[in-house]
Amino acid sequence: MRGRFGERAYSSRRPGARSVTHMVLRLVLGAVYTAMAVGQLASATDMPAILGAYGLVHGAPAVVLAGLLIAGELVCGVWFLARPRSTAIAPVWVYTAVSLVWSALAVQAYTRGLEVDNCGCFGNYLTQRLSWFVLLQDALTLLYAGLLLRGARKAVTRGSAGGAEVGPDDRIP
Repeated sequence: MRGRFGERAYSSRRPGARSVTHMVLRLVLGAVYTAMAVGQLASATDMPAILGAYGLVHGAPAVVLAGLLIAGELVCGVWFLARPRSTAIAPVWVYTAVSLVWSALAVQAYTRGLEVDNCGCFGNYLTQRLSWFVLLQDALTLLYAGLLLRGARKAVTRGSAGGAEVGPDDRIP
């Protein structure tokens, strides 16, 4: 059965289930990315060398990259924690960009056979050697980015004109 605008009038999905899933995902990712930023900030003087181990950036570019990663992690992490029900797309794009950078660094170093003793995700804390497990974690962050982008884009298409945030349970006449 179809509703007034062609959408299904009856759904097997519980109302609001998707919004709860996205809210929980934002809270978890917000906590992880905020913790990453805090660990990297506490290791700020070592971050350029940690990033240098990936073999792409050294010196001033590594300092700039470290600053951008930390800033991006703080922006999306704090935003996700402070506004987990938000459908704003800006923090999702920041999260996606940061995840893409970390994934690109890891994949290229792994395929080149570089020995990276500390992936640097949490600075000098919770260190991990670059391995297939780190690549799997990076793949998951990209999967989550896709889910968040999909959810944010659906919210935008359902939203009203004027840029007001509209949740999945809000009805627009």
